[in-house]
Amino acid sequence: PDLTGHEKYGLGNVKYNISRIHVTAVEFPSASISLLPGSGIKLVIGNASLTIDINWNIRTWMFKDSGRGTVHISKVFVTAILSTPLDNTGPTSISLTRCRTTSGDIDIKLNGKS
Repeated sequence: PDLTGHEKYGLGNVKYNISRIHVTAVEFPSASISLLPGSGIKLVIGNASLTIDINWNIRTWMFKDSGRGTVHISKVFVTAILSTPLDNTGPTSISLTRCRTTSGDIDIKLNGKS
């Protein structure tokens, strides 16, 4: 979905819209899944990266601009614990019990008219 909002900076509001968000690359150089006896599944992803292309526009009381951009997020680490019910009374389900995510670097390149 698009991201739309406004922020107050200095003397006025900045309105922004980020649209046409498209993931162009995902890398998982290190990923593992292990069983946790009696509780579920542990998923660990290390040093992952993600590249996203976007359209953006910004408007203030002084100027407006728009263009395309690329966001590259790297050094992403995720640890997730997924639990599964131990009974056979209904359909199989998985729920997220715990999740920790960190990212190291975010590189944003915006191309606009100004």
